[in-house]
Amino acid sequence: MSGPALSAGAEMLSARYDVVIIGGGLVGASLACALAPLGLRIALLEAVAPRAQTQPQTQPSYDDRTLALSASSCRILQGLGAWPALQQNATAIREIHVSEQDRPGRVVLRPEELGLDQFGHVIEAREFGLAMMDLLARQKGVDLVCPATCTGIDVQPEAAYVSFTGVGGEQRLQAGLLVGADGAESVVRDFLGIAVERYDYGQTAIICNITPEAAHNGRAFERFTATGPFALLPHVHGRCGLVWSVAPKEAEQLLALSDEMFLLRAQSKFGTELGLWLKAGRRSSYPLRLVRALEDTRARAVILGNAAHAIHPIGAQGFNLGLRDVAVLAEVIAAALAQDPRADIGQLQLLQEYSGWRAPDQAGTIAYSDGLARLYANPTPFAAAARRLGLLAHALFPPLRRQLAIRAMGYRGKIPRLALGEPLARGERLTSP
Repeated sequence: MSGPALSAGAEMLSARYDVVIIGGGLVGASLACALAPLGLRIALLEAVAPRAQTQPQTQPSYDDRTLALSASSCRILQGLGAWPALQQNATAIREIHVSEQDRPGRVVLRPEELGLDQFGHVIEAREFGLAMMDLLARQKGVDLVCPATCTGIDVQPEAAYVSFTGVGGEQRLQAGLLVGADGAESVVRDFLGIAVERYDYGQTAIICNITPEAAHNGRAFERFTATGPFALLPHVHGRCGLVWSVAPKEAEQLLALSDEMFLLRAQSKFGTELGLWLKAGRRSSYPLRLVRALEDTRARAVILGNAAHAIHPIGAQGFNLGLRDVAVLAEVIAAALAQDPRADIGQLQLLQEYSGWRAPDQAGTIAYSDGLARLYANPTPFAAAARRLGLLAHALFPPLRRQLAIRAMGYRGKIPRLALGEPLARGERLTSP
């Protein structure tokens, strides 16, 4: 069939696919859109229908979650064909202010130092979901199967076999390549027996939208506090998206406060740079942990996005890292098909090519976010001195600011074509990584 089918039954599915993607969230849907122009038969399995599908007529609300998209992510979305629909509802990040609570000085990152007019954009997660569902609906050769709960994976030399429970009962699909994009607690990763390393930061992120008295003017703020980072992202209609990391017990207290008391507590951490804080939206929370797979490829299978690396939100790099996974995997597959239209895209050598290309960016981004999170959680005088010296050095030396800004925008190593805003197409010759 052409185009996705929500709640597809057994009679609507082919038994064989070139690619089966488990996890139809933001990363999985992006990968399906990236691979579809290559003429592949793709099944995208998702356990829970996204809100964009179940409530298509609902207007975005004050409480809709935000996504911070780096410059490279915006270009990837341009290459996928999704950016024109997203751009009209996106808020540009025109400055990034980095500081430490109760310490003098700050680092201000400006895109002009890199010859740009913005670092990236902030967009409502719901708007992103709507755009991706619309884009999926226009792709040929993609079957969206929802609800579909993966119940088993059997990897054989010739193919991977996926068992799942859907509206038609227990079903089974054959895939030349299986992709796990099903989040930090990935069942695909567990079925494949891929080990992970975990680290609990002892922090909980409180998330909500707030409205300040003064205009944010596209400024993003990252303030380091004794309990963890406190970030404000510029949002639509004068709002800001707040991500506040605190100890778990403090998180329970903050969630129980009235809106007025919560705003007072939050503003005491931030100050009055944006005037008084006037309104707070619905608060939610989640624990902060590092979950990193020790492998990301097996014969016939690859995991990406949070299934391969769920990281601390400091620097807002998690989803951006997953989109870069998508761009590289799509390019490696496109290059193989350009050399041989009958190429086996599930062979281990090809997937290891993907893994090798991604390793430096993944390792660098994880080290950057994990190192900052641990440094600013360290109460020792030595760590405090290192933080002050680091901020001072970045404030005084433009090359250090430029390097920090480049990392924040998601540029590490060789850049895939999608991250240059260039779409992929079957048969085009591409430079191998």
